[in-house]
Amino acid sequence: MTSHSPTAGIPLVLGGNVFGWTAKGEDGFAVLDAFYEAGGRMIDTADVYSAWIEGHRGGESETLIGKWLESRGIRGEMKIHTKTGMLGGKELYEPERVLQSLDRSLNRLRTDYLDLYYAHRDYEELEIGQIVEAFGGAANTDKVRAIGASNFTAARLSAALDAAEASGVMSFTVLQNEYNLLARSAYGPELQHLCVERRISMLPFFGLASGYLSGKYRKPEDFEQGNRAPRVKGYAETGPAVLEVMDSISAETGATLPAIALAWLVRQPGIPAPIASARTVEQLEEILPFIHLSLSCDQLNRLSTAIS
Repeated sequence: MTSHSPTAGIPLVLGGNVFGWTAKGEDGFAVLDAFYEAGGRMIDTADVYSAWIEGHRGGESETLIGKWLESRGIRGEMKIHTKTGMLGGKELYEPERVLQSLDRSLNRLRTDYLDLYYAHRDYEELEIGQIVEAFGGAANTDKVRAIGASNFTAARLSAALDAAEASGVMSFTVLQNEYNLLARSAYGPELQHLCVERRISMLPFFGLASGYLSGKYRKPEDFEQGNRAPRVKGYAETGPAVLEVMDSISAETGATLPAIALAWLVRQPGIPAPIASARTVEQLEEILPFIHLSLSCDQLNRLSTAIS
């Protein structure tokens, strides 16, 4: 098996939660085309996307991405990441269920292998060895080139790494937890140290805080608009202080707020690339400049200390 390279192409993983939901059909294809043309080579999705929408069952994102990959004939150039573990309970991590979920994802993605397959959440009532063996077993099929953990704590990830080493199965090499300028608890110092020490690549989700860090949620009425408005309401108290610092750095650099948020992320320990989604080509164009944005130590410090 080849090892997973989390830095293929530009240092950005395109979040797939919007595909088949707010970015459908040709609109979704347009975003994917623009991402590819910009040098993007990593796409993150999950079998649960977008089961939260009435009439959806999950798999809508994988299906659209699969159609795009097939129509463009570029599967070999892309790193495709997907996840399982949210469409049910702990039974999803029984070895045969992991294999069944894997095959369904492969069918929807129109491919015979994944570059990265995640355990989408931890079930702490399960022995960590059971999860490790189930996903290690999926990797043994040669349908999976690397495996990752999502929404794991430092203690559970450390135990998973030790269990894999002891049993000789493939180990998790990637972590995907929530992390951004406003939400930092799921990737705190202990987990950061673990990832750096054990060479785990952290690819954070919600890098733009569900869109709050784009700067478009400032007035009370802003929180009543858009599909993500209910989620971003939680940032209304602490968010303005961060936006104030971001605004000042934008004035200094000419960079967009999304670019500043992501440029800060990739300077944090253990993070080679963030995950960010774009519903439109215009949103993608606001994100991409972070690749060339170099924040000063002073600017990074101001961002890091904007909230206590």
